[in-house]
Amino acid sequence: MRDTREQALIERLQSGDEQAVADLAAAYGGRIYQLAFRYTKNKEDAEEITQDVLYKVSRHIGSFRGESALSSWIYRITFNAAMSRVRTASHQRARDEQAAVTADEEAASPERSREPADWSNMVDEGVLRSQLRRRLFRAVRALPAIYRAPVLLRDVHGLSTEEASAVLRVKDQTLKSRLHRGRLILRRQLADFAGGLSLHRPIYGT
Repeated sequence: MRDTREQALIERLQSGDEQAVADLAAAYGGRIYQLAFRYTKNKEDAEEITQDVLYKVSRHIGSFRGESALSSWIYRITFNAAMSRVRTASHQRARDEQAAVTADEEAASPERSREPADWSNMVDEGVLRSQLRRRLFRAVRALPAIYRAPVLLRDVHGLSTEEASAVLRVKDQTLKSRLHRGRLILRRQLADFAGGLSLHRPIYGT
């Protein structure tokens, strides 16, 4: 049975009650911000996403069918808004990084480019960790979607089991099973590479 206060808030929003919008922000604004910040790791982005989500919820409340809790619906809207922001930021970072690499290569002298590489300076913990992170995220992207989504939500974006289950619209136990399977696949794919590292903490969750 739906919480009576939640149902009353939904009905007030659907009727166009302006005070209901303020009550929505008071009830869910903090949680929306926390979720958005977990995804973006940026306060300004999280604040903008919070405002966008509150606006979307109040504007589109008429399409809410009540098949799940209002909080679950808000989680999904927050997730979609945050992922859109993260994808845009990631694309820009990738372009900036490539531009920096290109500039470095152009600045290198022809004589230096012919010098043999000094491997002793490359094979250290920091380099290996950096390479492992890149390898890890390539492996995550290569996971079947059914396992990739739980790994991203729980281990990369830090959602709780309840939050991730709400976003994916699955039961908690189903989420845990898929997450476990995804982690096993990643461990097998990275076993040969990670063996050379003295890891002080897991690369991803346990």
